[in-house]
Amino acid sequence: MTLAASPIRYPDAASRTVMTRRAWWLVVLNFLIPGAPQVLAGNRKLGRFGLGATLVLWTLAIAALVVWLLWPATLLTVFSMSITLWIVAAVLAFYAVLWVILTFDTLRLVRLVKTAPSARVWVAAFSVLLMAGLSGTAAYGAYVATTASGFISSVFVAAPSKEPVDGKYNFLLLGGDAGPDRDGLRPDSITVVSVDAETGQAVTIGLPRNMVDVPFPEGTPLAELYPEGYGSIDGCEVDVCMLNSIYTEVELMSPEMYPDAVAQGSEPGIEAMRDAAEAITGLEIQYYALIDMAGFQQLIDALGGVTVTVAEDVPIHADETFTTVAEWIPAGEQHLDGYHALWYARSRHGTSDYDRMARQRQIQEAVLAQFNPANVLSKFQEIAAAGSQVVKTDVPQGSLGYFVNLAGKTKELPIVDVELVPENDVDPEDPDYDYIRQLVHEAVYPPSPEPSGE
Repeated sequence: MTLAASPIRYPDAASRTVMTRRAWWLVVLNFLIPGAPQVLAGNRKLGRFGLGATLVLWTLAIAALVVWLLWPATLLTVFSMSITLWIVAAVLAFYAVLWVILTFDTLRLVRLVKTAPSARVWVAAFSVLLMAGLSGTAAYGAYVATTASGFISSVFVAAPSKEPVDGKYNFLLLGGDAGPDRDGLRPDSITVVSVDAETGQAVTIGLPRNMVDVPFPEGTPLAELYPEGYGSIDGCEVDVCMLNSIYTEVELMSPEMYPDAVAQGSEPGIEAMRDAAEAITGLEIQYYALIDMAGFQQLIDALGGVTVTVAEDVPIHADETFTTVAEWIPAGEQHLDGYHALWYARSRHGTSDYDRMARQRQIQEAVLAQFNPANVLSKFQEIAAAGSQVVKTDVPQGSLGYFVNLAGKTKELPIVDVELVPENDVDPEDPDYDYIRQLVHEAVYPPSPEPSGE
């Protein structure tokens, strides 16, 4: 049968059965192979354009799948760049519009008035439903891509990637807490995370905020000011010479110590904390992330809350002075919204700093557990909006794909926790920094198991 005699292009318009069957064929073809109905029954120029666009999309999808299976880090890196996301958004918007045009043209070709009356509503409804599925998905994808591009640009810096040091990437994680009882933000949650660049094995080192006599690497600004440790000469410029006071002193009182910090996507106070963490742990820290604990509440709400196991009742204070109790978070498994999760992490009434450290780590792990593809995609706008206000980091955009891939490996392995607390023979108020560095080194670089003898 030649195309000229095809019942698709030249149907028996007097037969409602033929026209109805033809209508369903055209609608299904428009969904499976957009452009095919026009080639077979309508404007062939439009049809060839639609088919060409469809084939290009299939080719891109297959190529992306192959790259994902063989080199996932490469694909993640490409799609974590702002310019790539804008290109993706433009392409998806193009296909969303194209599929609307092709669908309405297909409905024109169907000639509903010639089909069986009982089928007309179903053919039209099914066509619109498929159009909404295709075009709606593409439009939402374009929206997500533009939102992601904005989020990446606002949070991550455009800078060269750094190489691992001795096979490790080391990150300084700071949980900042600003309150009415203190000047400026002061990081109460201080963690160094060391990740093996190949295996993804992670070691977290929890640094108590109340560590004293903190050393600094030789040649750094604070080492010159405090050669014997923080507060060693005439005392520090803040009320208490503890680890978390370093950020406040430098950021508010002596930012000139680190004149290049802002240009590098950081802050003077953060660079001072990085120097301190390096001297305490003996690790070179490539990147930092500062999390605003107050803004953290928005992120948790955007994720739909977090589930934690509460060991014992934790109080929520009636005000920011931490003196009176308004309500309690009861012991047991609890699903916490942002407000209650924040108080769970920062509550002080009848508890120690070490208890707070453990609760903060628990909340951080619970938040990470909530970051799954389904959750992130379904609430992407809220998460991106909250995240851009919560996180500040110097991780470069070009490294995101690599670190996302590495994080996937990390999730498959048990995390080693090293808390610098009395339980590990560390007294933050009288610390032995040589012992601390030895403890950290043994955790980050464990000895290889000796081969068993025959």
